[in-house]
Amino acid sequence: MSEIPAKATESEDSSGGPRTEAADGLFSGDAPSAGAMWQSSPPGSMYDYIKVASFSIGPDGLVDQWSLRAEQLFGIPAARAVGMDPIAAFVDPDRREQGQRKMAEILDGREWTGVVPFRLPDTVVRDERDREGLAEVYVMPTRTEEGEKAAVCIVVDVRTLRRIETDLAASQAIFGQSPFGFLLIDPDLRVRRANQRFASIFGGSVDDHRGKGVHDYLPRGEAERVAATLRRVLETGDSITDMHVTGFVPGSEERRHWSVNLYRVHSGSGRSIGVAWLGTDITARRAAAREAAAARRNLALLNEAGARIGNSLDLETTARELLDVVVPGFCDLATVDLYQGLLAGDETPPGLADGSAEVRRVAFASAVSEAPFDGTGERVKLGAVHHYAFNSPCAAALRTARPQTVPGEEGGLVQSTLAVPMVAHDTVVGLAQFARTKGSEPFGDRDRDLAVELAARAAVCIDNARLYRREHERALILQRSLLPPGDPEASGLDIACRYLPGNAATGRPSEVGGDWFDVIELPGHRTALVVGDVMGRGLRAAVAMGELRTAVRTLAQLDLEPAEVLSQLDEIARGLGAPGGVRQATRAARRPREADLSEVYLATCVYAVYDSVTRRCTFANAGHLPPVLVEPGEPALMLDVPPGMPLGVGGEPFEEVEVELPEGALLALYTDGLVESRDHPLDEGLQAFVGALTGPSPMASGHPPSATAPRADTHPNLEDVCDHVLNTLDTHHGEDDIALLMARVQGLPAESVGDWTLPREPRSVGRAREHARAQLLGWDLEPLVDTTELLVSELVTNALRYGEGEIRLRLLLDRTLVCEVWDAGLVQPRRRRARDTDEGGRGLQLVGLLSAAWGSRRTPRGKTVWFELPLPGTDTVLTDPAEALLSLF
Repeated sequence: MSEIPAKATESEDSSGGPRTEAADGLFSGDAPSAGAMWQSSPPGSMYDYIKVASFSIGPDGLVDQWSLRAEQLFGIPAARAVGMDPIAAFVDPDRREQGQRKMAEILDGREWTGVVPFRLPDTVVRDERDREGLAEVYVMPTRTEEGEKAAVCIVVDVRTLRRIETDLAASQAIFGQSPFGFLLIDPDLRVRRANQRFASIFGGSVDDHRGKGVHDYLPRGEAERVAATLRRVLETGDSITDMHVTGFVPGSEERRHWSVNLYRVHSGSGRSIGVAWLGTDITARRAAAREAAAARRNLALLNEAGARIGNSLDLETTARELLDVVVPGFCDLATVDLYQGLLAGDETPPGLADGSAEVRRVAFASAVSEAPFDGTGERVKLGAVHHYAFNSPCAAALRTARPQTVPGEEGGLVQSTLAVPMVAHDTVVGLAQFARTKGSEPFGDRDRDLAVELAARAAVCIDNARLYRREHERALILQRSLLPPGDPEASGLDIACRYLPGNAATGRPSEVGGDWFDVIELPGHRTALVVGDVMGRGLRAAVAMGELRTAVRTLAQLDLEPAEVLSQLDEIARGLGAPGGVRQATRAARRPREADLSEVYLATCVYAVYDSVTRRCTFANAGHLPPVLVEPGEPALMLDVPPGMPLGVGGEPFEEVEVELPEGALLALYTDGLVESRDHPLDEGLQAFVGALTGPSPMASGHPPSATAPRADTHPNLEDVCDHVLNTLDTHHGEDDIALLMARVQGLPAESVGDWTLPREPRSVGRAREHARAQLLGWDLEPLVDTTELLVSELVTNALRYGEGEIRLRLLLDRTLVCEVWDAGLVQPRRRRARDTDEGGRGLQLVGLLSAAWGSRRTPRGKTVWFELPLPGTDTVLTDPAEALLSLF
């Protein structure tokens, strides 16, 4: 408030009290109206900053009036100041003479304005730096009521003026030279002042923006939001930092973005006078941030794709993994089509030249719709086989191996689609389509490159899965071709078997293994049962399994003892991994440096030979799991067969164990895939297997009998037993193959066996024919009598001529008729071609012509020569004996 007294005219208001009428035109610039009165300036006016003080000097040169502002400026109260000589009090001694002359001139009636240095009294000085002052003084002559000359002094502190000038200059520099758009917005949300930077952006001069509001610069919705924010800043005084505002500048349709800081502005007295607006253009920064965010998103998608795509070797699963990555992170809709020819196993799909070959929709994903789509707008169901028209963008993508952009249909859901060929090793395997719906950000060049990279990664995984599936199928074909075809049959045994590849057991793709089983019929109605497992996976293990299985069948036909068969297999297994065979492998094993150059093939195997006449079974084991035996009315148990070393280790002999099996006993041979897995230890699996064979007992009656085993009508069907075991052990299945061979003992009845011992004398030939005739007539096999007599005569004659010791003749009737002639000689018969002039040497030729099969084998006490004849009513037709005899000459 200024110190100049205000004159006022008092009048009464309606309440009877005095009131002061303000001179409305004084501060508005208009001429004052009649009766207008002075009033004090409002708080926060310039006078509050300048702090004008006044005092008066009497005719004697002493202070006779001292204002309150003078007290504040000089620090001297009025009671002390009145009557004080101002020259003596405030002017330095060396300047007092000059001051006295000025005072005399003033009292003489002269006006004077100047800057006067002054010195504050010691009583008011707090800091020596504040002792010296500089005052701008305006002296106006006046007269007292008595007519004497006096003076009125108006004083302003020059330091305050200089500080105001500095502040104004700094404020003008900051406001005018700021590189940011600067506005001062009054409480009515109108622009009071704008800087040049703001005017250069929105056009016009600085004065052109005064009085405008936010609606003049921003779209309606954005303007309403900003106006509400301005009101909140005015009301609360809370500052706003980095508020993002979006709009347009005149003459441009490009959307611009600004970062705005808002804060409330106050006067010196604290009165709110508006809001300061400080804005900077962040359009480029926003674009760079979007680019950086897009780059980070793309890198994250590529990283996720590397982690999630290709975890399965299944074509459809790999395609679904691609879509799981891209929807909704990259696009809203996506599909994958693969060439039908590749899915069917063809090496090269037809129609690649024009891109119109048949494709199958193998995967679809959507974040907005459940309906599959393709680039033509047609609906294609998942799993459907279709093709693209030659002139369609999708066909062009397949034909050129380059991505195509397909615009969305008018009024449709899709904004645009990227049709990206899936290329692996320079081969197009299919087409991936990525679509974004309307309202989403359009595809850019960066998105296009990302889509190509994602499709390429998935294509490589799909091609690998295709190649794996092809090799896997070939290995399975090879593996299954080496297994016994159909249901094996054997004399005196009811047999059932199961073979499950690893993928069938777990439901996941797996490499083929080296598991195998075999049922080999031996002479004398004996049967060899074999179950083995080559260690390792893949085609290598399957090939090794095939070689070992072939070797087993070859060795079995030599009628070797089980332990001898495994010894020979061990030698063969040792030679599988060496180019030079067993000898090369042995030499490499002796030289450790060269041992790593040869592959090691290890396998486990159990080999058993069952004799249906004696019901005895001889076992030999090479590191395999023990057989399980279930006797009628007894719990299942594992046979104590010495395991021995696996095949391929070498150097260790194998032991044999002979077990007599009761009628109806159940024998089970198996591989470790049935009882072992990652989640269950071997011992637990073995106990579960034994429990499955024991309990709802497979030996119990009440199940339908086997059609191939009429004598086992009191026992359940072995096929049902196999199913029961597999279902019970389902939780134990691992990734390994499963081979299960089960055999129920059905010994040859005594009435089906004819056995005679003959002395070494010529009459034994005739007796042998008589025994054979009588036995065949008793079996009602009269059609075989003549042939059997002739062949028995030949074998007994050879035994007398070339053998030793007594002779034993045995006839066995089962699915065929087998005749065996034993003697103690060790010399094996050898078939030779007799010359036309020879009188003998045609006996074995005759045996070979008239029998279905014949051979000889060693026994612990000599040898056995045998032949086999089919029973009447079978499809096998035997040669007429007379014609056979004539053919020899």
